[in-house]
Amino acid sequence: MCLVIRSPQELQTWRRSQGPQSIGFVPTMGALHEGHQSLLQISRQQNDLSILSIFVNPTQFNDKRDLEKYPVTWESDLKMAEKNNVDVLFAPTFEMMYPDQYQYKISESDLSKELCGHDRPGHFDGVLTVVMRLFQLVQPDRAYFGEKDFQQLALIQGMAKAFFLNCEIIPVPTVREADGLAMSSRNSRLSVTEREKAPRIYNILKNSRSSSEAQQQLEEQGWSVDYVHDRLIGSSKRRFVAVRVGEVRLIDNVEL
Repeated sequence: MCLVIRSPQELQTWRRSQGPQSIGFVPTMGALHEGHQSLLQISRQQNDLSILSIFVNPTQFNDKRDLEKYPVTWESDLKMAEKNNVDVLFAPTFEMMYPDQYQYKISESDLSKELCGHDRPGHFDGVLTVVMRLFQLVQPDRAYFGEKDFQQLALIQGMAKAFFLNCEIIPVPTVREADGLAMSSRNSRLSVTEREKAPRIYNILKNSRSSSEAQQQLEEQGWSVDYVHDRLIGSSKRRFVAVRVGEVRLIDNVEL
């Protein structure tokens, strides 16, 4: 049975009671899918105990309408947690996570300004701040993040190193639908027609000879393209994309 904890104080009390057992942590915003399940499965395999958090973090949304439309699927999320033997599901409110009303935040001055950070000002401040707060509460030995959000993954790895956090950041490969579309909570907002066309993003990204060719081919689909860039992050050179399919902004990346 998965224990649902709402308050930070209760989570800290539970954490102290577990002694030296290893803790794996998967932070999410809910609307869980098979991509999240892959994170939960690895966390379960590699640790004595596994914690999942569900918190739709307002500080990382630069568009209030996007926040309002973010899918909430609590019942199915709880079922997935129990199916994957999660020990604790932490689901706080904004007031619990931000008793300071977001007066204190973490900012990164380089990578966070590019790609999604360029198009979504303040986005990664919100991501890094909430992840750091969650890490302080959970005190995990390992935390799991998908490579679909590769820029986010790299920034969290950098934050953990910069602040000497005693937590290993584990990257997990992108999980895709059978037709190649990267799994995302936002996919549920696509219309039937948009969902049929969306796998072309991955196919174009993977098969185009250059980023400019990829952008041209994506625009020929009738989509608004925020960016297509080839970028070396750490030791990994990847092609990154953000595309607006109707009202839904989808991101993806492939290794070059």
